[in-house]
Amino acid sequence: MEPKNIKNPSGPIATKDWVVEVDRDACIGASACLLADRSFALDDEGKAIILGTIDEEERETLLDAARVCPVLAIKIKNKETGETIYPE
Repeated sequence: MEPKNIKNPSGPIATKDWVVEVDRDACIGASACLLADRSFALDDEGKAIILGTIDEEERETLLDAARVCPVLAIKIKNKETGETIYPE
C-alpha cells in the first residue's frame, strides 16, 4: 500500500477528525501499530508510515494502535482544535 503523503509518509496527515503523525526519531519499528492495518505499515527502514487508506480505519482502532506503541511514537490531535488526543 502507498503512504498517504509520498513526500512525508510519517505525517502529519489530516483524517476526517484528527491529525496523525509518527515521530520517526522515536519509532523503533516494533510493529504494534500494524493492528491498524489500514492506517500504518513499516517502510524499508522499519519505521511506521501512514497509509492512504487511513480514512477507512475505525477511530477506535487507530487510537488503539497509538496506545500500543511502546515508545509513544504516534501522535493524534483534534483536527479542529489542535488539542492532543494521544498521548495525553
